[in-house]
Amino acid sequence: MTDPWVALEPGADPAERVRVLRRAHETFAVAGTVPQPVRSVVADSWRRSARAGVGPEGTANVELTDGDLGVYRAQHPLARVMPLIRELMGTFAADGEHLLAVCDAQGRLLWVEGHPATRRKAGRMNFVPGARWAESAVGTNAPGTAVAVDRPVQVFAAEHFIRRVQPWTCAAAPVHDPRTGRVLGAVDITGGDGLAHPHSLGFVQAVARAAESQLALLAPEQTSVDGPELTALGRDEAQLCVDGRKMRLSRRHSEILVLLARHPEGLTGDELLCALYEDESVPPVTLRAELARLRRLLGPGLLASRPYRLTLPVESDVAIVERRLEGGAVTGAAAAYTGPLLPGSQAPAVVRLRARLADGLRTALIARRDPDLLADWAHAPWGEDDLAVWRALAAIRPTAPVRSRLTALESELAAPAPWSRGTGR
Repeated sequence: MTDPWVALEPGADPAERVRVLRRAHETFAVAGTVPQPVRSVVADSWRRSARAGVGPEGTANVELTDGDLGVYRAQHPLARVMPLIRELMGTFAADGEHLLAVCDAQGRLLWVEGHPATRRKAGRMNFVPGARWAESAVGTNAPGTAVAVDRPVQVFAAEHFIRRVQPWTCAAAPVHDPRTGRVLGAVDITGGDGLAHPHSLGFVQAVARAAESQLALLAPEQTSVDGPELTALGRDEAQLCVDGRKMRLSRRHSEILVLLARHPEGLTGDELLCALYEDESVPPVTLRAELARLRRLLGPGLLASRPYRLTLPVESDVAIVERRLEGGAVTGAAAAYTGPLLPGSQAPAVVRLRARLADGLRTALIARRDPDLLADWAHAPWGEDDLAVWRALAAIRPTAPVRSRLTALESELAAPAPWSRGTGR
């Protein structure tokens, strides 16, 4: 199977797959073992469901009703992006006789909307607002399992743990707080066998990502409006904004401010020399001259000495990306990353920081397996030759252009270096 999170391989017969899954489900119910045809994500979920005491004849409990539900929904962070979710999913759900649903991080359904007849059918299994569809409550299901594993997932027919849910197919993707990375809930599309297609999983992934981006716009990073702000990603010469005044810095001054912003405790002259210059023979007077020019440019009071340090906290785009990565907010980190740190700089400390930041983000993107985020990186100037990212993208979005670019990259890397051809090396 090309993607373990998608329920059916291309060209598979849904009816035959249903029969296989029903036999597997009965085997698990009797013997407690999961037969081979069951996907690993589903097998793991069945085991967790059984350990939680969920029975195949169970049903969801409605925990929030009427006024309590209304108050809880109004206060939930996802309420702010429901207009966007409806805009993206509403027509698709209504035209396809599907349902769009949004749950919180505990698997409680907050909104269930869509085709009226489908809503009535879903209501008979308590797939309604206020009901708890956590995996630990009703077993394997797309919104509950997506929240449990923090990954987009599609659940088809008898992959559902509870029998009364097995006529349905659903796909869901978690939505994260763009600043902290915390799971806020999940968006879900629920309906019939027609949803057992890779496109439905990609669709909810795209909606979840759009919701995260909208949340980032609605609640931007809280920074001091009056404090200095340094922008150094994707540009050889950084920009510093102080008291509404924007200054374009020289490359050396850019390097100095990036390093001092990261070291509020300050750096000695010797430490700065080692951090900035590859040539160890550069005399201290050269650095002192640069710092004197920088002090005149910044104005009085911002740059102190012994050790060299900034007298006010300086926010930087580098720090924003690092904080979001540390909090698991991969989408927010990718949005803030506008390119490599001072890409033309050869200062040893900047080179190390540039590599560490880029490697940390690309590793997080590969682990997240979001095809849109991977594609954004792969098609950016800094990612067009990134073999690991192209391989990750090809694994989950194997389109002809992606496969072609991956093949070309692998061929380029396999080719011998020009100077070694014909030398017998």
